[in-house]
Amino acid sequence: MLPTTSVNSRSQGNGALSPRDAARHTAGAKRYKYLRRLFHFRQMDFEFALWQMLYLFTSPQRVYRNFHYRKQTKDQWARDDPAFLVLLSIWLCVSTVGFGFVLDMGFFETIKLLLWVVFIDCVGVGLLIATLMWFISNKYLVKQQNRDYDVEWGYAFDVHLNAFYPLLVILHFIQLFFINYVIISDSVIGYFVGNTLWLMAIGYYIYVTFLGYSALPFLKNTAILLYPFALLIMLYLISLACGWNFTKMLCSFYKYRVK
Repeated sequence: MLPTTSVNSRSQGNGALSPRDAARHTAGAKRYKYLRRLFHFRQMDFEFALWQMLYLFTSPQRVYRNFHYRKQTKDQWARDDPAFLVLLSIWLCVSTVGFGFVLDMGFFETIKLLLWVVFIDCVGVGLLIATLMWFISNKYLVKQQNRDYDVEWGYAFDVHLNAFYPLLVILHFIQLFFINYVIISDSVIGYFVGNTLWLMAIGYYIYVTFLGYSALPFLKNTAILLYPFALLIMLYLISLACGWNFTKMLCSFYKYRVK
């Protein structure tokens, strides 16, 4: 799941890895260890995962500084503890049920919405974005002098999950308190509040994604990952000028999904 050096580059000089150690550091071995821990809740550090979720809002740089520490101590960048993924899944389920309640959906409609949000919005879109970022980072952002380094696909998906969490909380939790009474009304205040929440959510996603790739010392020119901010702000201003209500569109789309 992680960006790692190739075994050949690590096998030179005094820092050579034995064949047994090299096998332990392969992406497949790390993925197997991660998935195995997914079924052992007592081995998960939920307190630390909650700390990460808090700081993804208040100071995401601190979260990625911890990633540096993990690289130094465990020779891997991404989490080896699935507690964050478990808590994110719980958040996703609870917030989607809340969305179904706010939109006055029935039990089976809410279940259908939950399946859509989990497997399409989070996993499906995440796979697509992670694959795109994996391709771009490896083809255009890896430093020439460090060709033995690469960003593995699994790490790109891990960064997506980090960035997805603030977006989820803003659009699927905070926004719920304003939908029926403010946002979906045909007023300027309605689409201003709704679209501003969308601006914050997608802005968080872009920024946390940028931090994830800029944390890797073998990548260059990661500042280009902030360029979508310009398009985002332009779209936000156009939406206010034209009276577009993104949240109202989302609610209509969710109701269409579960018919």
